[in-house]
Amino acid sequence: MARPAKFSGEDFLDTAVRLVAGRGPGAATMAAISSELGAPTGSLYHRFESRDLLLAQAWVRTVREAQTGFVAALGHDDVEQAGFDAALHIPRWCRAHLDGARVLLLYRREDLVVRWPEELGAELATLNDSVGDALGSYTARRFGHSRADARRSVVFALVDVPYGAVRRYLVAGQAPPGAVDELVRRTCACILGGEHLTR
Repeated sequence: MARPAKFSGEDFLDTAVRLVAGRGPGAATMAAISSELGAPTGSLYHRFESRDLLLAQAWVRTVREAQTGFVAALGHDDVEQAGFDAALHIPRWCRAHLDGARVLLLYRREDLVVRWPEELGAELATLNDSVGDALGSYTARRFGHSRADARRSVVFALVDVPYGAVRRYLVAGQAPPGAVDELVRRTCACILGGEHLTR
C-alpha cells in the first residue's frame, strides 16, 4: 500500500503565497518553497510542472476565494445593503487576507489563458462566471432591468472602484486602511443612485 503524501498540493500553494507576500514573487522559487515547507523538491515537481504554473494556480485559487464573499454579498435580500456589502467586500477581504490579496496582483486572466491553454484553460474559462451571473441578477433586481448602461454602472461601482481603491496599498505591501471603506461606500452610493439608470 502506498504511503499517504506528507504534503498536499494546498500546502505548497499556501507556502508560495506566503513567500510572494513576504518577499515578492521572485522569492517563491521551487527550492525556497520546498525548504520553507520542509518538503523534498521532487515532491513539489511531482505536483507542479513549474514554478510559474504553481504561482498561476495559486492566483486562480485566490481569485475564487475572494469571489465567494462578493457573490454572497450580492445575494442579500435588501438590494441597498447588497450593493454596499459587495462594494466593501474587497477592501475588507484584503485586510483579512493580505497575503492572498498581494497574489491577486500577479496576473490577469487573459494572460494566463494564452500562456497555459491546456493546463488552466478550462478553469479560467469559467473563472468569472459566478461573479458575472451575480452582477447581472443584482442589476435587474436593483433597477428592474439589466440594460448595458445599468450593468456598466454596477460593475464600475462594485468592482472597479473597490479594486482601484486597494491596489496602491497592496502594491506597497500594506493592508488598505479602514478609511477606504467609507470612500468606496460614498462612491458606490453616488454611482448607483443615478435616476437615469431606472428610466
